[in-house]
Amino acid sequence: MLLQDSTTVSFLPTIGTGSTPAPTAPRPATPRRDEREVRRAATTTHLHAAETAPDEAARDAALREVVVANMGVARALAARQRNRGIPLEDLEQVAYLALVRAASHFDPGQGKDFLTYAVPCIRGELRRHFRDLGWMVRPPRDVQENQSAVIRARDRLAGDHGDRVPDEAIARELDIPVTVVRQALRAEGCFRPVSLDAPLPLGQAGPAEQAIDPEREQEVVEMRTTLQPALRQLDARERHILVMRFFQDRTQQEIADELGVTQTQVSRLLSGILKQLREAVGSAA
Repeated sequence: MLLQDSTTVSFLPTIGTGSTPAPTAPRPATPRRDEREVRRAATTTHLHAAETAPDEAARDAALREVVVANMGVARALAARQRNRGIPLEDLEQVAYLALVRAASHFDPGQGKDFLTYAVPCIRGELRRHFRDLGWMVRPPRDVQENQSAVIRARDRLAGDHGDRVPDEAIARELDIPVTVVRQALRAEGCFRPVSLDAPLPLGQAGPAEQAIDPEREQEVVEMRTTLQPALRQLDARERHILVMRFFQDRTQQEIADELGVTQTQVSRLLSGILKQLREAVGSAA
């Protein structure tokens, strides 16, 4: 689902002050604080509307407004993960879907602020996206988690040490053993986005090419050229489904569990994706 954030909240919150013994000087307003207060008030209003909605359609409409009001938060969380090998647009879609899921499952009766619940959900989904799609060869979990901090520290220290930052300097910066730094850096080559249409570097053969007879090389090139435009038409969720089904060899039920839908829905999604690819390839032929 591609969500557009052009919708704006068209109302301002009414904040009751109650009776006080003496007026106090108002806190100076800032655009950022005003924006937060408007977002919080809008979220509270729409969550209440969803909770008291007379039917499913009204509930869905109210929850959509909750999502729209908080899309900026999801977008900001996605932006913190940019430049790690996965396109920002894909990360934003993951964050938006996590926000939709959080809005659907949030229980206002627990007395928590919505973002207290939603932000960890979005962060967790982004981390899961990197784990599922980002690792060509998957190192241990602690190495994956350390690598991000090590690379950020190396980038910060590059101005002082030039292109080659000593491992010892990174270790001092993070207060971790040098062996941990080296282990994380050795795993750097294991990370890449799973791209269904990215060409291999010139002269580098992947597993499929290694098994193909030289006479079929031109056929492979033509097939890749034909598929690339079709694959680019898929959104992040559709690509994720393809990767899980045909690259990770997951069953439809496992995919359904990952996405929070039914196996029947996954079957329909796969059929639609494959039909879309067939039509795109057929029109290009």
